[in-house]
Amino acid sequence: MNIQHLTKNSYSTSTWSGGTTTQLAIFPPEAVYAERNFLWRISSATVELEESDFTSLPDYSRWISTLSGSMQLQHNENAPYVIDPGQAACFDGADATHSWGKCTDFNLMLRKGKCTGEISLFQPAAEESSIPLAGAREKCFLYCLSDSLRLCSEDEECNLLLCTGESVLISGPGTVRVAGPGTAMKAAITEL
Repeated sequence: MNIQHLTKNSYSTSTWSGGTTTQLAIFPPEAVYAERNFLWRISSATVELEESDFTSLPDYSRWISTLSGSMQLQHNENAPYVIDPGQAACFDGADATHSWGKCTDFNLMLRKGKCTGEISLFQPAAEESSIPLAGAREKCFLYCLSDSLRLCSEDEECNLLLCTGESVLISGPGTVRVAGPGTAMKAAITEL
């Protein structure tokens, strides 16, 4: 099991036409978003415009949630829908996607046919939760949103305190125990 602790110094932030985006993790680590040579990417963006269009990413599936504020999305002229903080939606990166609403979002991009995954709100509270990873191709990413989380590997070799704004990338196999009181966004990724 490999546990990589990431802090704000590990992230890279850039400007886009509607705000800023912070790359939290990318795989492989030497991949470059602009070259579209990544297997998966996790980021958080501020959306400062009332309306914006998503970048077309035809080779990727996308998951999105909001961390603050709500966002309304419309894909290919289909009926729009709303995403509130903690809710997640999946869509094809090839879709013509339009959004309304100022927010901070959380994104997972997955290369089609190479990996699968999902995002969800993770709230272990005071009770301990376990995150089992069956093999080396399974990864879990936690981005701490509030308070703190304590992580402990099953072999007790890693005992880590994750604070607000920090994240951890866990690669299997193995099990990590997580206790609150914090809340996190969780991305589960399986490389095919």
